Amino acid sequence: MTAEPRNILIIKLGALGDFVQAMGPCAAIRRAYRTARITLLTTGPYAEFAGQSDYFDDIWTDCRPRWWQVGGWLALKRQLDDGSFDRVYDLQTSDRSSFYYRLLQRPKPDWSGIAAGCSLPHANPQRDFMHTIERQREQLAMAGIDDVPLPRFDWIGNGTDNEFGLPAKYVLLVPGGSAGRPGKRWPILHYIALAKSLHEHERQPVLIGAADEADRNAAISRACAQALDLTGRTSIADIARLARQASGAVGNDNGPMHLIAAAGCPSLVLYSAESDPALCAQRGPDVDILRRDILADLRPDEVEAAIRLR
Repeated sequence: MTAEPRNILIIKLGALGDFVQAMGPCAAIRRAYRTARITLLTTGPYAEFAGQSDYFDDIWTDCRPRWWQVGGWLALKRQLDDGSFDRVYDLQTSDRSSFYYRLLQRPKPDWSGIAAGCSLPHANPQRDFMHTIERQREQLAMAGIDDVPLPRFDWIGNGTDNEFGLPAKYVLLVPGGSAGRPGKRWPILHYIALAKSLHEHERQPVLIGAADEADRNAAISRACAQALDLTGRTSIADIARLARQASGAVGNDNGPMHLIAAAGCPSLVLYSAESDPALCAQRGPDVDILRRDILADLRPDEVEAAIRLR
């Protein structure tokens, strides 16, 4: 193991919630090695956002070749070898990212992760039963970095209020989630009832979501005309800025809620039996979890009573 790495690669490919939670470890790596050159290997959706921080000197986009795309794998191998890294922090710790260790030419760089034979393994057989934040903290501690903060996004500038015509008091609603796991989504009719109640209490409901959630959010805004639908109109940084100024936020267990909570917004996250907050709960200075085995059983008045607005 080299005493002081000078050329570091961090691997974090996605998804959004996991990427947000990896920003604390990225900050810790930068703080530990202020003079090192640090490169982030990530995927397209997160490159621009990561570039706004001061954690990285270079950002590479991984095209994620499929197993049968030999040309893509050879190009990735050349890129990794040409990087001449002496330390790699694999914060993805997936089968794919561990395979990248095998791609590298010898001698291998110091590698923090779970790749077989790596020099800085996260050697805890219970790692899959740890919350992501604690798991990554322990991984870095085993690699010599002990002080790993929670993710912070104070490096993102202010803005967006005038751009979207927002009032002084608004509440973010994030009704989306994995399309393949509908049990993680609180019903649309419940979100409609909540949006109407927020408006009655002089809080502007603001809908956040990706383009593939447009139909779901549009149904809410049609039923509650006072809701402002920003679906597909916000960048990752925009969501963090909106969260910083919002009175509060309510959403399912999804990526944007990780960002909103980490940005300091009072956040209420709704969980079903399909995900375990002990392993993946949103973290931030003001986060509450409300859980029912079946989310449809969670009434709008229960959610409204649990919201803590600023």
